[in-house]
Amino acid sequence: MTTFLAAQTPGLTHWIVLSGVLFAIGVYGLLTRRNAIGVLMSIELMLNSAALNFVVFNHFRAPAGVDGQIMAIFVIAVAAAEAVIAMAIFVAIYRRRGTLDVTSMDALKD
Repeated sequence: MTTFLAAQTPGLTHWIVLSGVLFAIGVYGLLTRRNAIGVLMSIELMLNSAALNFVVFNHFRAPAGVDGQIMAIFVIAVAAAEAVIAMAIFVAIYRRRGTLDVTSMDALKD
C-alpha cells in the first residue's frame, strides 16, 4: 500500500512556487524591516530565490548543461561580496551614529 505523497516527485511548478514564496518573503522583509541587518538578510533571501530559479530551470529545460549552476555560483559570489561590503558600511555607520535603524539614515550629513 503506497501513499499518494510518497509517489509524487516535485516538478517545475513546485520549485517555481517555492522560489516565488522565498522571493515574496524577501520583499516583505525588505519593505517592513527597520534594522539594516534584517534588510540585508531579506536581500540575501531574494538573491537565493533567483539562484534557485537558475538551477531549477536548467535542470528541467537542459538537464545535460550546467549553465544554471554556473549562474547560481555567480549569484552566490555577488551575494557574498555584497554582504561583506554592507557589513563594513554597517560597522562604520554604527560607530558613527550608534544605531542601525534605516529610518534614521535618511541623510549623508553628520
